[in-house]
Amino acid sequence: MSKPNIGFIGLGLMGAAMVGRLQDLGYTLSVLGNVARPRVDAAVARGATEAANARELTAASDIVMLCMGTSISVESRMRGPDGVIAGLKPGTIVIDFGTSLPGSTKALGVEVAAAGGILLDAPLGRTPMHAKDGLLNVMAAGDETAYAQVKPVLDDLGENVFHLGALGSGHTIKLINNFFAMTTANAMSEAFAMADKAGVPRQGLYDVMSAGPLHSGMMDFIKAYAIDENAENLAFTIRNAAKDVGYYGEMAAELGADSIMSKCADKALKTAVDEGNGDDLVPQLVDFYSRRFQS
Repeated sequence: MSKPNIGFIGLGLMGAAMVGRLQDLGYTLSVLGNVARPRVDAAVARGATEAANARELTAASDIVMLCMGTSISVESRMRGPDGVIAGLKPGTIVIDFGTSLPGSTKALGVEVAAAGGILLDAPLGRTPMHAKDGLLNVMAAGDETAYAQVKPVLDDLGENVFHLGALGSGHTIKLINNFFAMTTANAMSEAFAMADKAGVPRQGLYDVMSAGPLHSGMMDFIKAYAIDENAENLAFTIRNAAKDVGYYGEMAAELGADSIMSKCADKALKTAVDEGNGDDLVPQLVDFYSRRFQS
């Protein structure tokens, strides 16, 4: 059976890795970038077609994939005379792989359906390193028939592919996941910085903490930088972390829930961004806390 034509919008670190994976497997792609040229040029050099706009990309595609940083960015690519919705053919499936606000996703789903298409949300877990080898966690949601249609493609991108319910459920679960992950990352980063302040070794702290039920993958991501000076194991920027925790707070407020735990992580991440550390990777929060304790 021939592979579907895929249009891919958003070639950041994650998106470019996913495009590379799809190209490795022989998919025909149209691509559309945003700011930086090198990843688009690399995809085109391997045979992808660069579209002039999202409408043109969508008209040439059976499946449209978006991997973008914010709901505002997704909305801007979806709407308008040159947007995805304007180029939809009946039955085209659109997949939002980014971390978006569930309310925005549901609203776009109504507009996509009115134009004859189907929107799925499918935010991602793990890192660009996993994406290169098709080992992502994919948190899909939306129409089950459309999900079944695209699942072979999702299986090419992910090791663990979930269907989580109605449209917006994937983004809801991803925001809860990232709230927990970034709260843990902040706590572990402060713990290492506090060890420095108290004059005890980081390695000793890690040895004790990792020997008990606190041990986790996130602990090891932070340890890889705090002790081994390698931040790349978690290639996720503080700016993106701040966005996701902020979205979690917005979602909670829309649900009428007053989140207590997210407020500390939200304050720390936004302060780090305000102090010029937004493009640092999350494990480098150790330095952010160390500076605060030294001042």
